[in-house]
Amino acid sequence: MSEWMKYALYFSLGGVMVSVSTYFGAMGRGFLAAFISTFPAITGVTIVLIYLNAGHEHAYTYAKHLLWLVPAWIAYVGFLILTLNRIGFWPAMAGALTLYMTIIGLIKLAVR
Repeated sequence: MSEWMKYALYFSLGGVMVSVSTYFGAMGRGFLAAFISTFPAITGVTIVLIYLNAGHEHAYTYAKHLLWLVPAWIAYVGFLILTLNRIGFWPAMAGALTLYMTIIGLIKLAVR
């Protein structure tokens, strides 16, 4: 399989997951949509594909770094929950993304 075909497949897999999650979320089935979005299928497929393309060490490094991102993700989701009804969707999303990136930057500095 060519490199372009591989990346087209990876892109398609991710797009299917986002589409299915969006579909269920738009139908009012938020728990199912959240479950699909956070189900480790994409993470698992990513780890497998990294392993197949680059080996054990790169897969290990990816998995290890996922844990460093958990606090930022929790802050992101928590900020959305706390502010969405108060300030509206777009300001809450902008604030959540800003908070997420700030925490990622601080984690990156701390890990050095």
